[in-house]
Amino acid sequence: MKTLIHPGIARGIVQAPPSKSMAHRRLICAALAEGESVISLVDRSEDILATADCLEALGASLSWKGNSVRVRGCDPRKAPSAVLRCRESGSTLRFMIPLCLLSGNKMYLEGSETLLSRPLTVYEDLCRTRGMTLERRQEQTGGSRHSLLVQGTLSPGDYSISGSVSSQFITGLLFTLPLLPASSRILLIPPVESRSYLNLTLQALRDAGVLIRQPDENTLDIPGGTRYIPQDAAVEGDYSNAAFPDALNMLGGNVTVSGLRETSLQGDRIYRDYFSRLKTGKPELDLSDCPDLAPVLFVLAACLHGAVFTGTRRLRFKESDRGAVMAEELAKFSVPLQLGENRIVVPGGCVRSPSEPLSSHNDHRIAMALSLLCTCTGGEILGAEAVRKSWPGWWECLRSLGIDVQEQQAEQQDSQ
Repeated sequence: MKTLIHPGIARGIVQAPPSKSMAHRRLICAALAEGESVISLVDRSEDILATADCLEALGASLSWKGNSVRVRGCDPRKAPSAVLRCRESGSTLRFMIPLCLLSGNKMYLEGSETLLSRPLTVYEDLCRTRGMTLERRQEQTGGSRHSLLVQGTLSPGDYSISGSVSSQFITGLLFTLPLLPASSRILLIPPVESRSYLNLTLQALRDAGVLIRQPDENTLDIPGGTRYIPQDAAVEGDYSNAAFPDALNMLGGNVTVSGLRETSLQGDRIYRDYFSRLKTGKPELDLSDCPDLAPVLFVLAACLHGAVFTGTRRLRFKESDRGAVMAEELAKFSVPLQLGENRIVVPGGCVRSPSEPLSSHNDHRIAMALSLLCTCTGGEILGAEAVRKSWPGWWECLRSLGIDVQEQQAEQQDSQ
């Protein structure tokens, strides 16, 4: 699908979509509980549907009604061999792998080629040293199909994990280790990035009756033999997605974003501070704890005074190589990014109308970030359906704010 966007000034009120990060966590906690839970304010994005599918493959039952889902829990320790379809969700894949190491049966996690090429070093090392199996597989029959074969039984004990890798590995273990018969400990090797995402995990676990002790900031003590408690809970608004409509205010718009919890533990809440710093000068901003904000911050820096971004190394391992991809797409606006090993420099004040069609690179945050620039210059974005991954209603949101957005399906494009 391609989307045509005409220049315009955004005005209106936007309800922040539910937090994808918390929706994953609350659904998993509900699926591990004995009994029924109701999780409300859940946006049925592609990533969340992937987690829902995987939880059902492990034995949970999910029943949807509008934006609420009733979850009857399961015991993954008794799960038979199954196929878990992770689609393109990195969170889903990394959260599910430890849960698949409870029953001892063969478990297959399927996903796109891009997803299954993302780093899994923490789990690969863990399985190798503890006698479990984690194999990448590719089948050519009936079209190429990518999957992981996971088999083995996770044991309680001490786990040392680098804090510089994705927090998703640590979260996956935090969900799983409480189900083991004895206690475990996770030792985080500093520096620890994305700590805010760990705080969200600890909050979700605490709400489900699983109390993780922290004798110091880099030690997590996990009690064994713990039971998850069913609950009725609502998913809070998402700061990482809210940054996109809020960014329109930096481009001359008048947009109010509602539905955000001021006391949220979401690390992407820092976007408001970063926006202010971009508005007043050419700051140096650290993205190590908020990598999902990179595309929107790059766009604003280009429109304003520029900026230097550090902590960018992990951008290579998102849905796309976001540093390289943003450099490619912003070049079409005559904005030359300077890419370093862990640093990206964005010059300011030099945005021109795009010289050719833009590409989402099948990355939802790239598509949304480029759309912000197009409200200033106009332009067309190919692969615009990528927004379904986290905010299926993004294009309708822009239209509700007075932006002229025209979507064309692939078959319509081919006929032209």
